[in-house]
Amino acid sequence: MSHRIGHGFDVHAFSADPDRRLVIGGVLFPGERGLIGHSDADVLTHAVIDALLSPAGLGDIGELFPDTDPDHAGADSMELLAEALVRLQAVGGSVVNIDTTIVAEQPKIAPKKAAMQARMTEAVGAPVTIKGKRAESLGAIGRTEGIACWAIALIEVEA
Repeated sequence: MSHRIGHGFDVHAFSADPDRRLVIGGVLFPGERGLIGHSDADVLTHAVIDALLSPAGLGDIGELFPDTDPDHAGADSMELLAEALVRLQAVGGSVVNIDTTIVAEQPKIAPKKAAMQARMTEAVGAPVTIKGKRAESLGAIGRTEGIACWAIALIEVEA
């Protein structure tokens, strides 16, 4: 087996639509502004998908689930993650671990961190760690215009 490292990044702006739900790592944040996106705009899950696809030579989330495809409109990103994992397994890949960083002024990540880690760990079948950071009022994220996330995955693939 060969070890490979993948890196993923995603960013979404907050929506003005009061009916848009905020979902991060498959966990709902009730009462918080949702993010703009073709799917549910789960910034954490999107970054994780990219981190898993790229080291296996499977492209990226935009190639697999283009935002021009009406079949993915409003999609649950955890279902997209499940499909990405099926494709990873089809090429003999498996997840060793994933480490992520969410950068957001709002909402606070800490109260939902354990739930997100548990949900993501169960979904990928390997440890997923999550860190919440603030942009300290700098830039678009610091002005609470959106949320960004970075993910690094270690995968094993058949050599």
